Amino acid sequence: MQPYVLVLYYSRYGSTREMAHLIASGVESAGVSVKIRTVPAVFTSVAVAEPSIPAEGDIYCTLDDLQNCAGLALGSPTRFGNMAAEMKYFWDQTTSLWLNGALHNKPACVFTSSGSMHGGQESTLLTMLPPLFHHGMMIMGLTNAIPALSNTKTGGTPYGASHVSGPRHDMDLSQDEKILCAAQGKRLGETVKKLLAV
Repeated sequence: MQPYVLVLYYSRYGSTREMAHLIASGVESAGVSVKIRTVPAVFTSVAVAEPSIPAEGDIYCTLDDLQNCAGLALGSPTRFGNMAAEMKYFWDQTTSLWLNGALHNKPACVFTSSGSMHGGQESTLLTMLPPLFHHGMMIMGLTNAIPALSNTKTGGTPYGASHVSGPRHDMDLSQDEKILCAAQGKRLGETVKKLLAV
C-alpha cells in the first residue's frame, strides 16, 4: 500500500472542508499521497440511520483509514472553544487503535475555523491534541519561518492553521489563511517523507 496522509475533518458550513482541501494540496506538493475523509453528523435522537456513504462530498472515515495512514491532519470547527461533538465522537470510537498502538510515532497537525476572531480557535486546536497524544502521535504546529503567520490579520496560529469565517460563516479564506493551510500540509508531507526514508 502506498503511504498516505489522512486529512480528517468535520465541517458544517464549508470553511473547514475548504481548509482540508488546501492542506491536502500542500501535502501533495511534498510528493505524498492524500486521503480526505470526514465524519458524519451526530444527532441527539435517531429516527433513521445515516447512510454509510454521504450523498455528496468527501466519504466518511473508517478506522482502517486512520490506522493505515502515515500522517494525520485533523480539522474541526470551533464549538465554544472546543472541537465539534462529531469529531469527538469519532475519536471516542478509536480504543482498538489505541490498544494496539496503531498511531504511535506518526506525525499529526490540527486546524480549525470559527465564526469570530475570538471564538476560541487556539483552545479548540488544543482540545484536539489530547487524543493524538494518547495515541502516541508526534504533534506539529506552524513555524514563524512562514511570514503569513506573523502578518495575518485573520486566522493563523502556531498551534495550527485557522480561519475566521464571520458570524454568518460567509467570509472566504484570506490569502494568509490559504498560505498557512498549504504550508501546514507541505510541512506534514515533508515530515512523513523523512520518517519513511529512515
